[in-house]
Amino acid sequence: MIDSHCHLDHEPLVQNIEDILAKCKKEGVQKLLTISTTLNGFPKILEIINKDEMIFGTFGIHPHETNNDQVSKDEIIKKINTNNKIIGVGETGLDFYYNNSDKDKQIRSFKNHIDAALELDIPLIVHSRNAEAETYEILKNSNKNLKILMHCFTGSLTFALKLMELNSFFSASGIITFKNSTDLQNTFKELPLERLLVETDSPFLAPEPMRGKKNEPSFVRYTLKKLSELKNVDIEDLDKITTDNFNRLFFNK
Repeated sequence: MIDSHCHLDHEPLVQNIEDILAKCKKEGVQKLLTISTTLNGFPKILEIINKDEMIFGTFGIHPHETNNDQVSKDEIIKKINTNNKIIGVGETGLDFYYNNSDKDKQIRSFKNHIDAALELDIPLIVHSRNAEAETYEILKNSNKNLKILMHCFTGSLTFALKLMELNSFFSASGIITFKNSTDLQNTFKELPLERLLVETDSPFLAPEPMRGKKNEPSFVRYTLKKLSELKNVDIEDLDKITTDNFNRLFFNK
């Protein structure tokens, strides 16, 4: 198993890294991708990825943070080139649900991240909420060689099918285990196996049966189990498929 999106720099994970890693290794989690969301938080990401060979990281500015943090394409590239374990650009994208940041600033930041991902030829980790049309238009108008990972995908089936035309990958989070997520579950039933990853987004969005607790990377097994049921695929087979998909996307393996 690979947790393709977690936030090890957040509490309570950051204070319990050794315990978190031990649980992951016990459960068979092979890699963790810890995600950057702020400029000031990136040094902590660099510190965390050096704690164990299984941890990799990204650099990016979350759309919520774009009022405060604006980085150019060149600045993004410079940050990523500081360490060869920084393997993705993001989390970036658009969030018009909370509107914590100005829309124009979110869009400007998103485009800068896209340009950096294209130049570096590494995946772009995309957050999209209440912004399907805008997200799609920006991605559609980007270079066709862009490697796209829709993180914690909760969009409509229509949105997913349009993103499929852009060769996007889709990451399932614990939300697919929620009883009221039937539309999302049906969407994931329609998506091809070769485009699927799993994630926790920990410490957020703990899956059933851990809802109400702080999420952690080892809980990714619950999302994998639910996804295997939705896809009617043996869990061991799906584990290999999603692991291979991650390695293909991020390591060209």
